[in-house]
Amino acid sequence: MENVVLTIHLLLALALIGVVLLQRSEGGGLGMGGGGAVTGRAAATALGKLTWIFAVAFIATSITLTVLAAQKSAGVSVLDRLGNSPVPAPAEPAAPGLPDVDTLLPPPSSDAPLTPTAD
Repeated sequence: MENVVLTIHLLLALALIGVVLLQRSEGGGLGMGGGGAVTGRAAATALGKLTWIFAVAFIATSITLTVLAAQKSAGVSVLDRLGNSPVPAPAEPAAPGLPDVDTLLPPPSSDAPLTPTAD
């Protein structure tokens, strides 16, 4: 059910974008003026009505998807889900190709100097 509503929602979004782009610019904002395949007052009102229909359907599918997601969560809070799951210990990141630091250090001895001596 959710996938069907989501598919319809995406198709409505694409249709709404297409219809809005087909409309004639009246304010001179980003568009450079009139012309084009769709001219005349009748075409403008038809595209305006189609835009309203697509917009209302888009909002309806948005609300439907919100309701479906709320029902799917079943009243469980995010904090409740985090509290019940154990937190895994962070793994130490190892750089590939580099030896372990412990193998690079010499074994500790009591007679070794604390600072290197200059020869």
